[in-house]
Amino acid sequence: MKLIGILIIVIGFILKLDTIAVVLVAGIVTGLVGGLGFTEILSTLGEAFINTRYMTIFLLTLPVIGILERNGLRERAAYLIKKLNSMTAGKVLMIYVFIREVAAALSLRLGGHVQFIRPLILPMAQGAAENKYGQLSEAQLEQLKGYSASAENYGNFYGQNVFIASGGVLLVVGTLDELGITVTPLAVSKAAIPVAIIAFLVAVVQYYLLDKKLTRLQTVQNQNTSTNITNRNEVE
Repeated sequence: MKLIGILIIVIGFILKLDTIAVVLVAGIVTGLVGGLGFTEILSTLGEAFINTRYMTIFLLTLPVIGILERNGLRERAAYLIKKLNSMTAGKVLMIYVFIREVAAALSLRLGGHVQFIRPLILPMAQGAAENKYGQLSEAQLEQLKGYSASAENYGNFYGQNVFIASGGVLLVVGTLDELGITVTPLAVSKAAIPVAIIAFLVAVVQYYLLDKKLTRLQTVQNQNTSTNITNRNEVE
């Protein structure tokens, strides 16, 4: 009888009833069958909602981003960045890593692969690259996707531990405490500052080399094009 909730969900889905209502009824019935009081069931449901509300907020951002992309967010970002002739793909990623690390150090949830990289940063980096080197090949675009994703990882991973009350800092403090090593969150946060700076410098070098690589590939392509034109003229 304790599995009756599964049967209710299956029947509800087969009959195409309202999903939330079906899951709610299944939870209440399962709780009653399991011996819980009605008040206790409501309390459990409330606690579950509070514990997962951040996930709910995250899910709400997905359709919003989808609507913005459908209405030209990516194209507009690429168009704006093409107006800046001095901007390169590497510079776009360097700026994002810096902003992402500072935001993470201040515990501001500014960034994310879904919220920023895919709809904004990648189109801007692609637009900057195509503005200088022309249309990118499929392989170059795939590489640029990887570099863009790395910018989010650098900024978030190494910046968040600078904030004294971040989850990573508390995890380090708790783990060391269990091992008999007493440290304070402030000490961990201070130790994370030079690591974040080093990570930023590594990112700067990596994206500088990315620009150099794109420039070198463009030079080779231009030379091949010139050679082909010369050969065709000689044949004619």
